[in-house]
Amino acid sequence: MDVMLEMIKQFPIDKPMEKAALSVAKTLQDAGYAAYWVGGCVRNKLMNMETEDVDIATGAPPEVILKLFHKTISVGAQFGVVVVIVDDCQIEVATFRSDGAYLDNRHPSEVHFADVRSDALRRDFTINAFFWDPVSGELFDFVNGQDDLEKGIIRCIGAAEKRFREDALRLLRAIRFSTRFIFRIEKETFRAIQKNASLIQNISAERIRDELKKIFTGPNRGAALILLELSGLLRETLPEVQALKNVPQPEAFHPEGDCFDHTRFALDWLRHPSPILALGCLFHDIGKPPTMTRGERIRFDGHSKTGAMMAEHICRRLAFSNADRTAIIDLVARHMHFLSVKEMKLSTLKKFLSHPNIEEDIELHRADCLASHGDLENYYFCFDKLEEFRREKKDIIPPPLLTGDDLIKEGYTPGPLFKKILNRVQDAQLDGEIKTHEEAISLVRREFPAH
Repeated sequence: MDVMLEMIKQFPIDKPMEKAALSVAKTLQDAGYAAYWVGGCVRNKLMNMETEDVDIATGAPPEVILKLFHKTISVGAQFGVVVVIVDDCQIEVATFRSDGAYLDNRHPSEVHFADVRSDALRRDFTINAFFWDPVSGELFDFVNGQDDLEKGIIRCIGAAEKRFREDALRLLRAIRFSTRFIFRIEKETFRAIQKNASLIQNISAERIRDELKKIFTGPNRGAALILLELSGLLRETLPEVQALKNVPQPEAFHPEGDCFDHTRFALDWLRHPSPILALGCLFHDIGKPPTMTRGERIRFDGHSKTGAMMAEHICRRLAFSNADRTAIIDLVARHMHFLSVKEMKLSTLKKFLSHPNIEEDIELHRADCLASHGDLENYYFCFDKLEEFRREKKDIIPPPLLTGDDLIKEGYTPGPLFKKILNRVQDAQLDGEIKTHEEAISLVRREFPAH
């Protein structure tokens, strides 16, 4: 552990965020108050990992913090939290505190400003309760977090059940930290998660959504899915994904196992997924349990359509934005289309490959294949065709040769026929059957004579 301590002393403070946080700590100390970097930023430094945000804990009360700095945002003065802005960097500064009773499994009913030790004892996990003085290099560890960090253990501070009942979001955070760092969740801590999994229902949909996004865009996504299932949290947050467990698949196409196993393997095959791609992959087969039939072999006819409807329900339940919800639904709805790409007419293929999120469609298909039969023939076909179309034209779908105004000039009355005519003209254009406005007019006159 001495190696860790020496490393954090020598770790350079050279990023704008870290320089700003050092400046804030110095200002507070010069005013006579203790001020330490705290939590995840210290843990990451001890692990020689990148630090994105720096939080500071201090003995200064909120009113003093507000006076000491020119630019501040009082985001939670009742909890002793002030955001200090230095050189466009936002540093969250919180007064040492102890918490009163938690009445809603998320927020304390009251807080009491306290000392640094009391502040450490109210935090979630031992590896997140370090305090470090960036000026002197002194490290404070009141909960034996260094030992757990060295051994790779996620352990609640104090009584695990009490910690989770105080703030039920910690249930998901334990899973996230475990899979992010490949740390083992300590036995009593995991038992408390299983016993209190239902408390996650008391957390807002937005916070659950954000934790799930972090979990499934981070490393070891398949392991995270297993931990969520074993802990009971998957059943509480995503029962539609829980339902994949023990749903069999035809071995000829899915030698990897049941629908749940396929999904966890697919998640691990994704390369640096966005939240949309990660959630699209997580949901891509949720339509299988309700559509499963048994005949000559197990079938899931229409599961992508059913899954898309289910994904919409989940996204609304978890308060996804309209744009994210639409993109996730599209991934689920379109993932089976890759089976027929080689048989598509050129116009149909171009329309399919012109989708705004086609790169994520293709990446989901790649992961889907690698998690099952391993045949990437259609993946490479689409990848190559997409590159070919993009080399030929700036846009796969060129500007239309004909518009509704053109049809009106030809004597057609606006109505349902317009869409049919314009779709036929676009298909002919994409297939190379016609290339000019004049040829489009001729096609319309021939196939849709006006009366």
